[in-house]
Amino acid sequence: MKHSLHHFLEAQKGNKIVVVQGLGFVGAVMSLIVANCEENYAVIGIDLPENQSLINRLNNQEFPIKCSDSKVYEYFEKTTIRGNFYATSDTDAYTFADVIIVDINLDVEKGKKDKRLGNNYSVSLEGFKTAMKTIALKCKPQVLILIETTVPPGTCQKIVKPIFEKAFLSRHLPFDFMIGHSYERVMPGPGYVDSIKNFFRVFAGIDERSTDAVESFLKTIISTETYPLTKLGNTTASEMAKVLENSFRAMNIAFIQEWTEFAEAAGVNLYEVIDAIRLRPTHKSIMRPGLGVGGYCLTKDPLLASWASQSFFYSNKLKQSEKAVSINDKMPLHSLKLLKRSLGRVKGKKILILGVSYLQNVGDTRFSPVQPVFQHMKKAGASITVHDPYVEFWEEVEVRPAKTEVVFNQRFDAVFLGCPHDIYINNGFFEKILRSKEAIFVFDPHGAIPANLKKKFSHHSYIITGRGDE
Repeated sequence: MKHSLHHFLEAQKGNKIVVVQGLGFVGAVMSLIVANCEENYAVIGIDLPENQSLINRLNNQEFPIKCSDSKVYEYFEKTTIRGNFYATSDTDAYTFADVIIVDINLDVEKGKKDKRLGNNYSVSLEGFKTAMKTIALKCKPQVLILIETTVPPGTCQKIVKPIFEKAFLSRHLPFDFMIGHSYERVMPGPGYVDSIKNFFRVFAGIDERSTDAVESFLKTIISTETYPLTKLGNTTASEMAKVLENSFRAMNIAFIQEWTEFAEAAGVNLYEVIDAIRLRPTHKSIMRPGLGVGGYCLTKDPLLASWASQSFFYSNKLKQSEKAVSINDKMPLHSLKLLKRSLGRVKGKKILILGVSYLQNVGDTRFSPVQPVFQHMKKAGASITVHDPYVEFWEEVEVRPAKTEVVFNQRFDAVFLGCPHDIYINNGFFEKILRSKEAIFVFDPHGAIPANLKKKFSHHSYIITGRGDE
């Protein structure tokens, strides 16, 4: 056991130990919320040794995720003052845990053939299994394992439980552990903290004892008086709820893409059509046109569900859900086609991309729909400058976004609104870009640029996805 972890545990004697496995967008903020609740919890966040820089930043009072929610930094400061959070890569911490929260990634590899199932994607549980085995071989009896990771339905019963049974048998221990599932609905934007603490939760356990333990724990960290918990019959139901709600949204987005292209061909403003439809209470959830789907959930969860249907329950593929993912993956290519058509010869053109995150007011570039646009235009010979106030370094393409003053002092042939952060729309940022006396092409896949700006700077050419009337 490392000296610093030992000292942390010594200082936290008498407190319940909660270990959070995975310090990404979910685990990092989950750790802060647990550390700030009224219960006397000492929180240990564990990540892989290769993420030591992230661990060091957390322990050096620097929160590593840039976001627009001030509560995140307030919670982090309170945690620092209380001294009840510590980050480490030392898996010995599992030995002392009363509760272990699992917030690690479980990915889908698209384009990799699965010959067994006949899928054009592959789901590997090996990394997840390894993480579970590490916990099972080190944790103490009577521990609560709370899975928040989005997993294929059936995982807790068919994967996690057998791993713990085998490990406890090898340790000559009775099967004295509790396993539950309660999926996160984290939205890392202005409501980052509230999407965990002040939001509805679904949960279940592998047995009645586990279910009761999950419910008791969640009541200590979530405002359940205002946002009551929803208990489902078993963990497979809870796991299914997560991938079904995300599949519904993914299909809604895919559905509107067809109508986007139809409206453009028919000379129709799809935004006003959708606004008219949304007046019906039953149709408020209909989506608007956009650049595409990004992030960690909607890009893969329907595939996890379909894979589970085939692999765990020997049932059929979820064909519509799989199709939605395929359509959404291709959505950015539509905007790219409009961009190329307007610019004509792309080579040598100076293009500014504003916003590279997949979601407004968030510094998360995972599977961002902006990425294929950037890569295609760069390959075509365009000179591209990117800007995003929430992204210090765009890891997927190894590009560091330009400073704001650099953007304002350059001339561009085209401006592409990749992600409509509030800072671009509401505080005069876009107006400074549009003040260019030379006409530029302005591409808005989100319909986010206010009409008054377009009218004020009418010498520019505006191309807006879903606006066939312009």
